[in-house]
Amino acid sequence: MMYVVLVYDMEAERTQRMLKLCRRYLTHVQNSVLEGHITEGDLSKLRNSIEDLLITGESVIIYELSSETLVDRTVYGEDPAEDSRFL
Repeated sequence: MMYVVLVYDMEAERTQRMLKLCRRYLTHVQNSVLEGHITEGDLSKLRNSIEDLLITGESVIIYELSSETLVDRTVYGEDPAEDSRFL
């Protein structure tokens, strides 16, 4: 397992497609940002699906960390990640 942060930039009318795909694997924390623990196998599936979905001018960045503890994460206000852990 590894911890990833994923950010995407897509045409406005296509963002829901990417969000739906990424929510299968990660927690949605802000408009175009998701994060969470994922296996290498699931990350590979996600990468392949992302490549199939993107069109010219769109991008996705995935930051991979070996552990969530390596991230100094500070949230001001309500943390959307906390709510999704109780679903």
